[in-house]
Amino acid sequence: MVMATTAGAVGLVVLGAGYLVLGRHNGTAVADDGRHQGAASAPAATAAVVAKAAAGAPPAAAEQLPAAIPGLGPKTRAEIPAVSRQVLVASGKAKNSSDTQVTLWSRTADGHWRPGATWPAHNALRGWTRSHHAGDLHSPIGVFTLHDAGGFDANPGSKLPYHHSSAFQAGGVGFDGETLDDAFDYVIAIDYNRVPGRSPLDGAQPLGASRGGGIWVHVDHGGPTHGCVSIPASHMVQLLRTLLPADHPVIVMGDRGSLAG
Repeated sequence: MVMATTAGAVGLVVLGAGYLVLGRHNGTAVADDGRHQGAASAPAATAAVVAKAAAGAPPAAAEQLPAAIPGLGPKTRAEIPAVSRQVLVASGKAKNSSDTQVTLWSRTADGHWRPGATWPAHNALRGWTRSHHAGDLHSPIGVFTLHDAGGFDANPGSKLPYHHSSAFQAGGVGFDGETLDDAFDYVIAIDYNRVPGRSPLDGAQPLGASRGGGIWVHVDHGGPTHGCVSIPASHMVQLLRTLLPADHPVIVMGDRGSLAG
């Protein structure tokens, strides 16, 4: 479905789950899914592990780290590739909520999992779905690889291939009236209905246009997204500097109830 909307001097063209934006700097912005940020409390087990790490305790022995990522059920864990040593978990507050928390977990040499900090985040306006379609304003539930990054701003030290382009622009306002100007300063493409190894701006959709696309991790703008996961800019920079291609990073995303399955 293609829909044209005009907001002031900003033009939006909705393509699948995203849109092209004629906005900031009079440039053409390619946006797929939205922007927004929220804070959903992490599962108790995850929060406890993160709290210990944040308290400055001595490095934990392997026995003190979990053998499995807290909050993920057997079906979800089974979808994580065996080679993946970095797992970004976006755990949504509820099935119909746009509030999420994000934690990067790293697998140790002995197979345990060490948590990073937990960050507030946003997902799509209408929450989560296992059957994402273009324009449904839901974020897809699942486990997806992370191969490619980019942004309007220069590469801040990304280990993933980084496409620096002025085409990464967002303009206009979000669902809560917030500005979207900086939303695509940094993005990481989520490998949902896309071809890995290409720029996040690439429009190929192997599942077909009806299934939507352009699902990214990008800079939070303070409100719900069209389908993406958004986190604060400083954390985006940290994430770009931390994700390693050799560790085969993935994102596990969905509401808590779905991820616990």
